[in-house]
Amino acid sequence: MVATEFALDRVLKTPISAPHALPPFARSTVDGYAVLAEDTYGANTGLPAYLSLVGEIRMGARADIQISPTQAALIHTGGMIPQGSNAVVMLEDTQKLGTKEIEVYKPVASGDNILQEGEDIHKGDVVFTSGLRLRSQDIGGLMALGITEIEVAKRPRVGIISTGNEVIPPHEDAKPGQVRDVNSYTLAALVKRAGGEAVRHGIIKDEFEQIYAAAKRAHEENDIVIITAGSSVSAHDITSDVINALGDPGVLVHGISIKPGKPTILAVADGVPVIGLPGNPVSALVIAGNFLTPLIHMLLGITDPSPVPRINARLSINLNSQSGREDYVPVQLVETTDGTMAEPVFGRSNLIFTLIRADGLITIAPEVTGLPAGSDVIVELFPW
Repeated sequence: MVATEFALDRVLKTPISAPHALPPFARSTVDGYAVLAEDTYGANTGLPAYLSLVGEIRMGARADIQISPTQAALIHTGGMIPQGSNAVVMLEDTQKLGTKEIEVYKPVASGDNILQEGEDIHKGDVVFTSGLRLRSQDIGGLMALGITEIEVAKRPRVGIISTGNEVIPPHEDAKPGQVRDVNSYTLAALVKRAGGEAVRHGIIKDEFEQIYAAAKRAHEENDIVIITAGSSVSAHDITSDVINALGDPGVLVHGISIKPGKPTILAVADGVPVIGLPGNPVSALVIAGNFLTPLIHMLLGITDPSPVPRINARLSINLNSQSGREDYVPVQLVETTDGTMAEPVFGRSNLIFTLIRADGLITIAPEVTGLPAGSDVIVELFPW
């Protein structure tokens, strides 16, 4: 159980039914007078309806006034509708005559300017289903129902291992041949955005024993294991060997027909999903968005993931691609007199600012060999 006020972006484990109706009582939506609608029929500025003023509805208290025919009671926005009243006439459509009488210049129908009991939610309605990721408005709805604690799904723990003899922590000065660790931090942020709990296991040298020791610890302590770099299809690749040593069945896929991110490894070790990501930051993030985020959502039990925001645009230049491979191209959105244009942001997959300069990605399907300038494209805005 967690406090509702701290449950933003958490996933409900059990459905929630309304313990009472919302609103719990009929309320006025305007400042005016609670009346019997029939008493106002035919009223106009030349021939107003005259009603006796019998009191005022106090805010925050039960309405203790009974409205009888030809009577009215002063009421404020949000005030409880008194017994006998079936409509509220707006203050600006009336004129007060002394302290005991009002003139009504405009008729109202039954139900006018009233929010009825249960108009939003009925008692017993299932208002939130299990697998729902809570938004700001959902938190408000729970509070309106007086639900201050809820049962949520446990955040999947994602162990992240960075490998590479050239990789150093961000706080260190990079010497010739060295690069600062980018992936473990961008991936940790992606994991958090997806609803998981990121656990960084440090930077490990490109040696089997060291990577295996770190991976074994991550495998024992987490629900998902991510290993970045060392996944190139080459003679120096040891990531797949490490994963196979963690448990069965081991590596399921080594290399996918996608750019960027071809040397990706997908595996399961004794029930724990393991993903070997390319070391290049752009490749790592694109692959993580396609595989890691949905995996986290599945473990959370999210039944209806929020759709990725998409914008229709037109491609500014020709783009080539390879048949049989799915390409993801970073683009920047530019507003022109001809509409929204998608301008590709070119850069190698080891350049993080390629993504920083972009607003989203377009996809080139594997059955085509490119897209001509002017093509209608769908830009998926970065969800991470």
